[in-house]
Amino acid sequence: MGMDEFKFASKQSEHLVKYLSDHPEVTDILFTGGDPLIMKTKLLEAYIRPLLESNLQNLKHIRIGTKALAYWPYRFLTDDDAEDLLNLFKDIKKAGKHLAFMAHFNHPVELNPTAVQKAIDKIQCAGAVIRTQSPVMKNRNDSPNVWANMFRKQVELGCVPYYMFVARNTGADHYFSLPLYEVWNIFREAYKSVSGICRTVRGPSMSCLPGKMQILGVNEINGEKVFTLRFIQGRGSDWVAKSFFAKFDENAIWYTDLKPAFDEESFFFQDELDKILNPGEIEVEFE
Repeated sequence: MGMDEFKFASKQSEHLVKYLSDHPEVTDILFTGGDPLIMKTKLLEAYIRPLLESNLQNLKHIRIGTKALAYWPYRFLTDDDAEDLLNLFKDIKKAGKHLAFMAHFNHPVELNPTAVQKAIDKIQCAGAVIRTQSPVMKNRNDSPNVWANMFRKQVELGCVPYYMFVARNTGADHYFSLPLYEVWNIFREAYKSVSGICRTVRGPSMSCLPGKMQILGVNEINGEKVFTLRFIQGRGSDWVAKSFFAKFDENAIWYTDLKPAFDEESFFFQDELDKILNPGEIEVEFE
């Protein structure tokens, strides 16, 4: 993009290989951004091929997060390095790695063009599994019918509905954000109206500071209306799949707007999160 200060140094691919070699517990690599597929294939290869050539046994999955299928499907069809990109995908598969193509589609109309459908077929024939994700955005896709139609169309094209996100509290969020209870209702109504093969989707979730937090529902417990939440991913590994409760707030649009339910002083993860984020701080007890 002409912004040299943001480019990786070429030797960083060596650092990445060494890091993976030194940390056998790491199984997944995610290329995201921004959008990694604005890069020419030769630049992307500079990071991926060393991973394949190093024969790292612990590396099982390579993910690429991109919206290229929706905004420029010709990246896989007619661009001068389209065939090179597809060959790179094939080589990932040949190396015994699972290639997860994380495609961003925000509305079912993005799936309709012939070029998009041809590109999906090319990517799938190269050995990738296409998983789809999107935030719920006011003024764009804030309707259960839109989401249900999108899930159905994605499955029809051989894609796997993966995540419904809450719009991040950044950028033009005043225009796109919806209250959390509305996002939950959109998810629930869409989920109810599709068949089981569309119900691979998870959500609505917030990718936030503590981890990936999922809204499981709005409930009433002991006379108190609450959000029920859980971690899909957490900075603390033992937080995963653990449910917790927040006071219902019809104006909350992000997890930082939520307060613990049942007169708790803080959420169960807060003390550990503080220690993770501030490892230099030492607690001292005085007798």
